[in-house]
Amino acid sequence: MTEPAAVPAEPPVGPPRRPGRQPASSRTEIEHAAFRLFDERGFEQTTVDDIAGAAGIARRTFFSYFASKNDVPWGSFDRELDYLRAVLDQTPDSVPVMEAIRRAVLAFNTVDPAEQPWHRKRLALILSTPALQAHSTLRYAQWRQVVCEFVAGRLVAPVGSLLVQTIGYASLAAAIAAYDVWLTQDDADLLDLLDIAFRDLADGFARAQPPRTLTPVRSDRPATPPAHPR
Repeated sequence: MTEPAAVPAEPPVGPPRRPGRQPASSRTEIEHAAFRLFDERGFEQTTVDDIAGAAGIARRTFFSYFASKNDVPWGSFDRELDYLRAVLDQTPDSVPVMEAIRRAVLAFNTVDPAEQPWHRKRLALILSTPALQAHSTLRYAQWRQVVCEFVAGRLVAPVGSLLVQTIGYASLAAAIAAYDVWLTQDDADLLDLLDIAFRDLADGFARAQPPRTLTPVRSDRPATPPAHPR
């Protein structure tokens, strides 16, 4: 039996640093004020005016940070996507595709310990609030696109090809599954769950290679269905 290829050691240089933290009186405090109100009143019952009042800011200041109330649980998602893309792009080509995705997902989900309780509230809102599902679908697609673009580059395949899209969708599903489990287990570590999920996922895609010419598989099925008996 062929021995599995050894996975290169973690690169000595860490992943790119996230953009500098914004002033404490800005986005983070608005998010925290909103999360408290969502806990007290529910997401749908809380208005933008309520959040602005609780955060001590004007309504128009709220909209300088968030396009809508639906964007609050997603935080600085666009900046985080840029970070995910940078981590993937800076991963050496010697690292297998799925291992590169695993490392990037762990980096993407590394949160300051002080922010862990808020991160749990964030994910609970995203995954369990019906009013957010349509908006979340758009955000999931953006995350998946970053992964697919990386995979397409590595496998020299179109972004829309079946294998690339399968890896993108499966990676998103693995991350959501880890989030779901984390939210039901107070003593669980999110990074441990993600690590396990993506290592298991990698086993299924271990043979992902650049595209090759496929040999048609013979089928015993007739080319034309038999006529329906009268």
